[in-house]
Amino acid sequence: MNFTEASLFWGFLLVYGVVMYWLSPRSKNANSFYKGADDQGNPVGQWSLTASILISWIFAKSVTNAANLGAAYGVVGGLAYASYWLSIPVAGYVIYLIRTQTGARSLQDFLTSRFGRLASLAFAAAILIRLYNEVWSNTAVVGGYFGLPGEWEYYAAAMLFTVFTLAYSLKGGLRSSIFTDVIQAFVFVFFVGAVLFLIIPANDTSALLTNGEFRLNAGFDLLLVALLQLFSYPFHDPVLTDRGFVNKEKTMLKSFVVAGLLGFVAVFIFSLVGVHARLNGIEAMGNAPAAVGQSLGLAALFFMSVVMMTSAGSTLDSTFTSLAKSLAVDLPRLAQRASDKLPSMRVGAVVMVIFAFLGNLPMFAGTDILKATTISGTMVMGLAPVFLFYGFTKWSPWSFHLSFWTGLGLGVLLAVGLIPASWAIGDGKYAMLLGVNAYGFLICTAGFFTPLVLRRLAGRSLAAGEA
Repeated sequence: MNFTEASLFWGFLLVYGVVMYWLSPRSKNANSFYKGADDQGNPVGQWSLTASILISWIFAKSVTNAANLGAAYGVVGGLAYASYWLSIPVAGYVIYLIRTQTGARSLQDFLTSRFGRLASLAFAAAILIRLYNEVWSNTAVVGGYFGLPGEWEYYAAAMLFTVFTLAYSLKGGLRSSIFTDVIQAFVFVFFVGAVLFLIIPANDTSALLTNGEFRLNAGFDLLLVALLQLFSYPFHDPVLTDRGFVNKEKTMLKSFVVAGLLGFVAVFIFSLVGVHARLNGIEAMGNAPAAVGQSLGLAALFFMSVVMMTSAGSTLDSTFTSLAKSLAVDLPRLAQRASDKLPSMRVGAVVMVIFAFLGNLPMFAGTDILKATTISGTMVMGLAPVFLFYGFTKWSPWSFHLSFWTGLGLGVLLAVGLIPASWAIGDGKYAMLLGVNAYGFLICTAGFFTPLVLRRLAGRSLAAGEA
């Protein structure tokens, strides 16, 4: 960076941090800090909740991945990644059913009531791993606009961004997170529009929207993976699911549906940045938005960095608040060492500070941000039968464990390369990922229903013997 570029980028980062801290409300009680209510105890409004769901799920790594896939596969790649946002309405509807049918106050409450305390502990471990990954995978994207991995500017920007986000998260918890999400949503939409204003005139619109082929080895395999993961992926993300319990059921459902559809459109539109790179021969080099920004000039690169900072900030503050709730509220209740009374805000604050440091360690080691999505989504495929078919059972711990641990095992085997080649579907880059998710869903579903079938057969045998 020259002096002008450095002044612009570092200056915006500093202004962003100060403004977010200044605008964010301060929580005065635990109900506000952990549940997002205002000082009078009123829940979050519908449109604030919608904006919060929308922007907190548009991670910095997500828009980067969408653009990278657009560069690799055209609109097929963009559609593949955008399809993950359709899981938001799926999650909203399932949570709506859980709340209205069981009266559960959280997913942990629900799992404990149907599948036992050990099931809830396994689920809690899965979401903590997910939250841990969200820290480094978003701060690393921001750092990439200030320098390359290994350069001090890269790490300094990522850590400064972490400190700013942590500061206003400590100030208000979930209330502050949702409030700033609304601001970040407007900033995100404005600057995405500015980026498109530069990109669309530079291309033939028809070519921009039709580039790519719906073939398994041309990105369509990843689209099928996304559609399969719609029914499991959202449930291991408390950034999303925590927001399913902060307002009335119908209000929540409307917010989830609208946010999911808007998110799908927004992410697909941003993937056109990558399609632009593909059409114009711009080498993405693992970061299509930055590459396109550099090719279009300083203004475009700055617009890209603002998009990344706002999307990363909205996700990171939500991650901090979800970590605080998981470790300060949910786990103590699960261990039966806490009453229904919420803990002090100080407990949640300590959790945030610890994970702000620990969560960035993988960034210094270096890793692939796309794998943070696809691999974790595969490992939790066993959650799909649990949340889709819970109505078939009132109490069945083995149903959860046979489904969940089977999915986790398959995900681990995939990650270490021990799945047989015969499982692959097609010959594309994501052929093995597709095969594991497709066959794995069937195997996990069979595992979920096996205890129910055996119980019914045993009941019939007993009835026949008594007759």
